[in-house]
Amino acid sequence: MNPHALEVLHRVFGYATFRGEQAAIVDHLIQGGDSLVLMPTGGGKSLCYQIPALVRDGTAIVVSPLIALMQDQVDALTQLGVAAAYLNSSLSAQAQREVEQRLLRRELKLLYVAPERLLGERTLELLERVPVSLFAIDEAHCVSQWGHDFRPEYRGLNLLHQRFPNIPRIALTATADAPTRGEIVERLALEDARQFISSFDRPNIRYNVVQKDNARRQLRAFLESHRDESGIVYCLSRKKVDETAAALVEDGIEALAYHAGMDQAARSSNQQRFLREDGIVMVATIAFGMGIDKPDVRFVAHLDLPKSMEGYYQETGRGGRDGLPAEAWLCYGLGDVVTMSQMIAQSESGQDRKRVERAKLEALLGYAEATGCRRQLLLGYFGEKAAAACGNCDNCIDPPRTWDATEVAQKALSAVYRTGQRFGVGHLVGVLRGEDNDKMRSWNHDKLSVFGIGQDLDARQWSGVFRHLVAAGLLAADHEGYGTLHLTETSRAVLKGETRIWMRHEAAKDERRAERKAARQAGKGSKPGGRTRRNSLEIADDEKPLWDALRAVRSRLAKEQNVPPYVIFHDATLLDMLREHPTSLREMASVSGVGSTKLDKYGEAFLAVLTDEQIGA
Repeated sequence: MNPHALEVLHRVFGYATFRGEQAAIVDHLIQGGDSLVLMPTGGGKSLCYQIPALVRDGTAIVVSPLIALMQDQVDALTQLGVAAAYLNSSLSAQAQREVEQRLLRRELKLLYVAPERLLGERTLELLERVPVSLFAIDEAHCVSQWGHDFRPEYRGLNLLHQRFPNIPRIALTATADAPTRGEIVERLALEDARQFISSFDRPNIRYNVVQKDNARRQLRAFLESHRDESGIVYCLSRKKVDETAAALVEDGIEALAYHAGMDQAARSSNQQRFLREDGIVMVATIAFGMGIDKPDVRFVAHLDLPKSMEGYYQETGRGGRDGLPAEAWLCYGLGDVVTMSQMIAQSESGQDRKRVERAKLEALLGYAEATGCRRQLLLGYFGEKAAAACGNCDNCIDPPRTWDATEVAQKALSAVYRTGQRFGVGHLVGVLRGEDNDKMRSWNHDKLSVFGIGQDLDARQWSGVFRHLVAAGLLAADHEGYGTLHLTETSRAVLKGETRIWMRHEAAKDERRAERKAARQAGKGSKPGGRTRRNSLEIADDEKPLWDALRAVRSRLAKEQNVPPYVIFHDATLLDMLREHPTSLREMASVSGVGSTKLDKYGEAFLAVLTDEQIGA
């Protein structure tokens, strides 16, 4: 391992050791080798090129797709005393000229640029006039035409290999299955690059899936366990974003909206507040996504089904980037399945693309309906085998009850068939439960043999049965937008009794009411050990005054410099201060994340809080 790299890691970034394959990647890049790095969000990808940039001669050019991400990275590096800048459209012409002059004077160690600007002839000629230490291509999955974040301008980045053949390149991504990795290699001419494939696992994230039953009430209950914490709530439509944000504000939650239909100034203002303030809940469409570098997002909630496992993995991966506990919460129902199926069918994509999207949706449905370890399924989708159940998902913590639902499935499938495969779930449930209404009589469905044969289950339980049958591929939603269901070829074996069907137990109405009452009563008390379930970091009651004081001084320093609080110190660093309780600058230097520059700038301010006896130190 390069000794200079270790010294930079400790002195500049305040970390004692590298994590995982960071050391091997850093060493390979310092020696001039090309790399493709697949590392989960929060795994420390940035250090893999930032440290070589500080060790090698010249300026590192970092390709980044979003302005906000560039600004955050440069703010963070500047706080560490690193000479860094960015070139993008947010700068005035004068400011751009000043950055270019700093580059030409060889004053910069890292320069962040957007791909379209980098590939402009003027920028390429500028780079030919200075020593370039390396090229780092962040969010490299954007090169894939089959991916969820495809950016056409990324396709041109193979020019770097042609124009600067002797300068090492590193392509980095957190989201790429095997086909996408192959496409990155091909499109960026990285055939000879060494590949570093880390685990996709994010062990600090707890995965939790619930079936929709008044989603807004369920969301409010979920947010109770994340009071005063920053998080993201994803919705499928702009209208739902606005309505959900407004409802949360009415409930006294500091919530903001973000979607592409908003005024650009309002979007930008809300994003800045989310990045720079603690405890904000951002309600958004997936337009709020890549480039969100906030490390202390404690939860990511989905009120609608995501589009794919890749999208779900990337969106949930925005939680817990600092390595501390975070929660991924998905609330979905059969209506989501129908909506997503219709969106795929009605899109202008070609048939090949639609087949890919349908396969991705089916994989996600299998995950949502799973009764086993969710992490094993999620990792398996990306070709990684988990040796054992994770112990940190809802199915591991509270294993669901399952039951042999073969006979019930046959009843549901028969109802679809007997009604001519022309109706949606609501009507089918009415047939099975024997509901007497005008619509039923007008279609003569009250005369069918399946009419009233399912009165032993309530409407929600039957909805769960249909949801499972769609997820299992035994029923399919129509492609015309009417929400009707029809049988698939695989349903034949179930109807004939050749295949058994096991389902998750859906609680009846009385059971759900009792469970909610028990949950409310349990929530009134404190957890053992004096820890109230007020947030996912589990700060003890006697630690809270000092924790709040540390966060307050961080917020004050951040506002004074107009930077996000996490640029001063991550939550993980504050937590280390809280638990280690340093009483001198020498002891403060051993806290993880406190490098020499930050020790000089902020050490005294935080020591003053830690040694204040009135705060309970």
